[in-house]
Amino acid sequence: MSTIKYKVNLSEDEKTQLESLLNKGKCAARSQTRARILLKAASGLQDKDIIEALDVSPSMVAKTRQRCVEEGVEVALRDHPRPGKTAKLTNKQAAHVIAIACSDAPEGHEHWTLRLLADKVVALSYASSFSHEAIRQLLKKTY
Repeated sequence: MSTIKYKVNLSEDEKTQLESLLNKGKCAARSQTRARILLKAASGLQDKDIIEALDVSPSMVAKTRQRCVEEGVEVALRDHPRPGKTAKLTNKQAAHVIAIACSDAPEGHEHWTLRLLADKVVALSYASSFSHEAIRQLLKKTY
């Protein structure tokens, strides 16, 4: 029998909270799986038994145990924010660009093109540079 590095001990309130989360069925599947892992770990099951019962990876069980012990039950149920590049435009600026795209085209043009909109973003000083591809993605996300 292998020793468990992170022993999960849940209070009765935490167990009740996890069971109600599972009974509601109105949360992300990952959160439900993590709740099941925590309940099984708290009942004393070994990792290999949890992996087999829930058909999850060993790393998911280990990480869930570790996060529960180190950071608490609530944190263990959720994903950490993922790193990524911050958006060049604020929501208000993006809404303004979309409004411009819906307005009449500039003089000498029949309609707004992606490159014209990208140039308009730079002309409005929303960003020092902005690509037509970023405009395409912004418009696609909106419609």
